Amino acid sequence: MPRWIDRTVHALSGTTFRLILLIAGFFVLWGMLAPVTTIIWWLNQTAESLGLENNEEEKPDVLLQPSTNAPTTKIDCYIVFLAGVGNFSPDEITSGEKYFIDRLAERHPNCVVVRDVFPYSVVNRDLSQDLLAPLWQASKETNGILSNVLVQVRNLWRFAISADDRYGPVYNLSIAYTIVDRMNAAYPIAQADKPINLILISTSGGTQVALGTTEHLRDWIPKARIVNVSIGGTFEGRAGFNHANHVYHLYGNQDWVQTLPRVVFPARWRFVVGSPVNQARRQGRYTVCNVGDREHTGSKGYFGDAIPSVSFANAPNGIPYVKQTIEQVDRLPIWSIDQPLTSRCPVQKTPEQQ
Repeated sequence: MPRWIDRTVHALSGTTFRLILLIAGFFVLWGMLAPVTTIIWWLNQTAESLGLENNEEEKPDVLLQPSTNAPTTKIDCYIVFLAGVGNFSPDEITSGEKYFIDRLAERHPNCVVVRDVFPYSVVNRDLSQDLLAPLWQASKETNGILSNVLVQVRNLWRFAISADDRYGPVYNLSIAYTIVDRMNAAYPIAQADKPINLILISTSGGTQVALGTTEHLRDWIPKARIVNVSIGGTFEGRAGFNHANHVYHLYGNQDWVQTLPRVVFPARWRFVVGSPVNQARRQGRYTVCNVGDREHTGSKGYFGDAIPSVSFANAPNGIPYVKQTIEQVDRLPIWSIDQPLTSRCPVQKTPEQQ
């Protein structure tokens, strides 16, 4: 036997390799069990609510109740925020994300903010109520690299479920129920003929889930104008594009994470001309905007507090990244129900112009 083969066999029989195999096997098993909660949720639904008896989904109960809003109410807009894969809970978002959402709410008093939707749980529960609750609690307390990796891997499996043809429709249906429920909790959804401006803002893996819910939201709230705003989002390119009025995708030059789906998912390939995302692009319903020198997460991410030293066309220097993101999203033509949705990317004023 050649010596290099002998050395290879000896190395593969070592403790380190066995540990790697064990960890890999754990993650594979974890992924195989990831759809279990989705299946359990599905089994607990009735045939009518899933639309299996009359080929039509039953609307959530909150949409069947009479409206308690006054006819002269000024609220005609909902901002629903779906966070990235690093989040633990529907009640916890990063300080940068909170600052971002709060500033948008201040600028648009006609909008109600919904920030308590956890896109990685079919029942909208935080990880402390999960099957592996002790592990998540320990990870949250240590707040180290390993804990962040574990949470992200766990949530990435939910992202994969949302994009899957077998489990995705049911998973996305459950999140759509949660969105409508939390919208109504934030402000009762009007049942009148007045249209609603529904803005789904998402980041990272939350974008795939947001797009996956769009079809159901369109069926349940037909008079809503639904706009998806992806901030460094990852998505597979099929779900949602045939049902959203417009999809805006904002990305940074240094964000390599959001580029991965363009390679992994065939629907994102430009030469697959029949895919929903490419059809929306040709019809002017999908707009991609480069927002400057931005990373996926961290202080130099879309919601980071670092101040860039290099100016970019749509992102001048001297302004923290999170404030740049606020300005760029605020300049999208989405905030008035009467405002036409265009494919023009936001251009931010320089400090001298502000």
